[in-house]
Amino acid sequence: MWKEFKGFIANDSIITMATGIIMGSAFTAIVNSLVNDIFMPIIVALTGQADVSGVAISIGNTELAVGLFLQAVINFILVALFLYLTLKALEKVQNKKIVAPDEEPAGPTENELLEEILGELRKK
Repeated sequence: MWKEFKGFIANDSIITMATGIIMGSAFTAIVNSLVNDIFMPIIVALTGQADVSGVAISIGNTELAVGLFLQAVINFILVALFLYLTLKALEKVQNKKIVAPDEEPAGPTENELLEEILGELRKK
């Protein structure tokens, strides 16, 4: 069991995944700083207010923090936009596609289907 555990820990995919997680958490600080220190002040300058976290709805004795949710959505959209723009810039630098829509799996062509049908008919 110990040997199997050592093999699991030393597996290349585990090490690669751990490296990605560590790099991702370090990159998170950069993205958060960009959103909070650059994008949000620009939005405040343009709109006059960008912080909606104080918006709340009172229902009886309970307060729904709708503003915190909206602020989280705004932050998510800004982070996603920044990551998208970063990946598109990397595509230009590396001359390869990083952000690509999912492609439909290629099915058989019409000729392949006809040949398959013909093969089945010949068997009969």
